[in-house]
Amino acid sequence: MSYDKAIGRTANRLLSGKTAIVTGASSGIGRATALTLAQAGAAVVIHARRQDRLDKLASEIADQGGKALAVGGDASLPTDIDLLLNRSLAWKEGGGKYDIVVVNAGRGLVGGILSSDESRWQEVYQLNVLGAAHLLRQAGQYMVQRKSGDLVVIGSVAGRNISPFSGFYGSSKFAIAAIAEGFRREVCSHGVRVSVVMPGIVLSEFQNVAGYNEENFGKGIAPFGKLLEPQSIADGISWLLTLPPHVNVNEIMIRPTGQNYP
Repeated sequence: MSYDKAIGRTANRLLSGKTAIVTGASSGIGRATALTLAQAGAAVVIHARRQDRLDKLASEIADQGGKALAVGGDASLPTDIDLLLNRSLAWKEGGGKYDIVVVNAGRGLVGGILSSDESRWQEVYQLNVLGAAHLLRQAGQYMVQRKSGDLVVIGSVAGRNISPFSGFYGSSKFAIAAIAEGFRREVCSHGVRVSVVMPGIVLSEFQNVAGYNEENFGKGIAPFGKLLEPQSIADGISWLLTLPPHVNVNEIMIRPTGQNYP
C-alpha cells in the first residue's frame, strides 16, 4: 500500500483506538514505524531530540488524517522519559493512555573492544541499555496495572551474532535483549506482551552516526545486494502488534536476503 495515501482513507485500521509511543522517531526505523502505526489507525506520540523533525513528522501524519503528538527529549535521560510518559497520559486526543511503546532510540558505535572509541562507551550504554530499561520499567508498571499492552524493543542481529567490527555496540543490544526477555517473564501473566525486533543492515542515518564509511562498512556489505529500508522493519513491527492478544511473538530477525553475516 502506498504511504502517500491519506491515513484517514486507509482500509487497514487494525490499531484503531490504540495509542503508540515511538522513541527515536525523527528518522530511520522510528520515523517509518510512527507513520506505519498511524497508517494502521493508532494515535502516535513521537519522541526524539530533534524537535524540528518531530514537528514536521507530526504535521505529515495530521495532513494524512492521523493523530500525532511531538514530544522532544533525550531517551537516555530518565527525567525526559518520565516526561514523555506523562505527556502521553495527558494527551486527550490519544485517549489519555498508551497501549504500545516502541523502544527504538539507540545509537551505534563502530569497532570492537580494542578498536572502538572508549570515550563513547558510556553514552552508548546510557541510551541503548539504561535509558531503554528505564522506559520498559516505567511503561511496564503502567501496563501491568491495565492488564494489557505491547512493549517492542529494537535490538539488532549484531546483538545475537556478535561481530568484532561492532562488538561494543553489539554487546549493548545483547544486554537489552536479555533485559527484555527477563522482563517478559515478569509481566506476561498480566497480559503484557514484550517483543524484540532484531534488524539486519538497514540503510539510514545510523551508519554515519556510528562512524561507518565506505572503507570499514561499504566494501564489506557490497556482496549482500539490496539492503533493507526502514519500512521493512516498520512492517514487521506492525504485523506483530496486530496479532491476537494471546499471541506474543517474542523475537524476530529481519535481514536482507543476501546478508550472510552477522
